[in-house]
Amino acid sequence: MKPFFCHYMKKTIFLTLLAIILLGLSTSNLFAQSNRYSFQKFGNSNGDTLQYRMLFPDANPKAKYPLVIFLHGSGERGKDNEAQLKWGALQFANDQFMFQHPSIVIAPQCPEGQQWSNFKREANSSNIQLLPNPSKPMELLLGLIRNAMQKLPVDPNRIYISGLSMGGFGVFDAISRAPELFAAAVPVCGGGDTSKVSSFSKIPIWMFHGAQDGAVNPQLSMNMAAALFKAGANPGLTLYPSVGHFSWLGAYTDQPMIEWLYNQHK
Repeated sequence: MKPFFCHYMKKTIFLTLLAIILLGLSTSNLFAQSNRYSFQKFGNSNGDTLQYRMLFPDANPKAKYPLVIFLHGSGERGKDNEAQLKWGALQFANDQFMFQHPSIVIAPQCPEGQQWSNFKREANSSNIQLLPNPSKPMELLLGLIRNAMQKLPVDPNRIYISGLSMGGFGVFDAISRAPELFAAAVPVCGGGDTSKVSSFSKIPIWMFHGAQDGAVNPQLSMNMAAALFKAGANPGLTLYPSVGHFSWLGAYTDQPMIEWLYNQHK
């Protein structure tokens, strides 16, 4: 399926009601979904490690599955290997989702004080420059993905990456450094280096952002969309007109986006 441009509006009341519903979910249901993610750790030859949680489908063990990489925001950094599941990741672990879209989901946790991305950005500027070397967490993440491709039943033509806020920047960092790995990307309230889009312009991308986001300027997503168009791509961009930073509440419950994502192949 070809990527497309989709710029539409959703009412703030929808996201408000959604937040109430999410907050009202029973603790037992959330625990059950969280418990489906096994505790894992990846290490490289230098002794560096990256903690992550992994969801594995209850399906045909001989089949190949899509691999979804989920990158959390700055507030979920740490070493408990738990906080990264707070926003978005549990959506993949409910019964209906796992039945409709069986997939392997990896949700790594960035250590405190570190970043998924390695960008240079001036204060109050929308100009972002990708620095030559990846951050340590990104270096480990790319190694983890390649390791998963070798050791797990991953369909190499269906590797997807998504992330919110700090994780949204991480998505653009990852597809800039290793575009060959990914079949689609969904950055939520993030941004990237517009000068690098030619390297990943063939990757289907659907961006989400709140138009009133005071933490991450929505202009960053609009700049990426414009640069991708100029490079010949046809990205998706959903702007929520009266929403601030919590645009992921709408993004990860957007059924058209989910169906679009799982239809992407290299």
